[in-house]
Amino acid sequence: MSKLSKVINEFPLSGTENGKIEVGIIEEPYGKDTPSVASIGIFLNKENNEPDWKVHIPKENIDDVIEALQKAKEKL
Repeated sequence: MSKLSKVINEFPLSGTENGKIEVGIIEEPYGKDTPSVASIGIFLNKENNEPDWKVHIPKENIDDVIEALQKAKEKL
């Protein structure tokens, strides 16, 4: 299992009493010499060691994901 190499930021998960969102970098997520990815982990309980949900985003896709999230935010 890939582990976060570097935590960039973490903040409370809205709508939960003890949840958090953690954004970080995972180096070699799929084995030796695989490119690093951004990782977003959703924890329903911030005391857990592993997130309840997670997503890995390659560097080349980050701008597209940000754009899509901004559009989703407008529709919420």
